[in-house]
Amino acid sequence: MAEAESPPDKTTVNIRMRETFLEDIDSTWEDQGFNSRSEYIRYVLRDALKHPDFNRADLKAMLASEVEIQEGRTHSSDEVKDEFDIGMSASSDDE
Repeated sequence: MAEAESPPDKTTVNIRMRETFLEDIDSTWEDQGFNSRSEYIRYVLRDALKHPDFNRADLKAMLASEVEIQEGRTHSSDEVKDEFDIGMSASSDDE
């Protein structure tokens, strides 16, 4: 019978942050389905390492878009196509 591999060693890392920031973390991790604060922080750090180009400007753009959606300032795909003169030109020769 093969021996099971033991999980990698874990190291404790201490960080300092404002209490209000920690409160924000605590109000988020359970709502997002994580089992613990540590699990959530590990996930966030892994995600930041995988997507290093994602920055504050991207987050602001997404937030602005979300506000527009919530306020009903949206456009249909046909409206966008018309505005940017994007047509679905299918040639009748292809049929």
